[in-house]
Amino acid sequence: MKKKFGLIGKAVSHSYSKAYFDEKFFREKLRDYHYDLYQLPDVGEIKKLLSGDPEICGLNVTIPYKEQVLALLDEVDSEAARIGAVNVIQVKGGKLKGYNTDSAAFYESLQHWLPQLKGQKALILGTGGSGKAVQEALTKLSIPYVNVSRDSKLAPLTYDMLKSSDDIIGAHKLIINTTPLGMSPDTSLFPDIPYEKLDSSHMVYDLIYNPARTQFLQKCEMRGCAIKNGLEMLHLQAEKSWQIWNS
Repeated sequence: MKKKFGLIGKAVSHSYSKAYFDEKFFREKLRDYHYDLYQLPDVGEIKKLLSGDPEICGLNVTIPYKEQVLALLDEVDSEAARIGAVNVIQVKGGKLKGYNTDSAAFYESLQHWLPQLKGQKALILGTGGSGKAVQEALTKLSIPYVNVSRDSKLAPLTYDMLKSSDDIIGAHKLIINTTPLGMSPDTSLFPDIPYEKLDSSHMVYDLIYNPARTQFLQKCEMRGCAIKNGLEMLHLQAEKSWQIWNS
């Protein structure tokens, strides 16, 4: 039986999800399975998409709909509800159930990369759905964190505060970019942090994977930081999505 899956977002051309699942379906001889990219101008278009294609069994969700889609679902998994963001939707019996695999994937990826993080503190750049998933993972790892935003109403720290303080960057050795700044095709963009205050004791994780080395990661690497992009996290969350769709 033909089954379809896909990714919804406002901009999806940058995503490697289709290539990942196309290869997976070929490797596992799932000839009637397909994964597509669905660029939706508004999250409400998901209803029209699903009613027009009953073969869709599951969807991934990307920026900026991870939080907005919650209101359109029939049911939300308890962890996704606690996080406040959904990046996986299971379509079954005409009902939509939301899950979050970003948090578990980030947790696992971070553990692979930095198994000894005890005693460290983190800065999370961004306050969106991806940032919320990272918060949940860091909480499980008992890593204290603080969010950074351009808007003081959205987070305890602003980028201007990072620039004016001599202590904040030095006290937080793990820095995670959860914003889309630098993602293809706008690869010249980067978070506005004081890079001159970074050194070889910092560990920097960018959830973006396209390009593999964003301007953000390049600037951090030039200061001697250890760096990691989000490709492994993408693969981990994709496999967790697959498990949900087939549960």
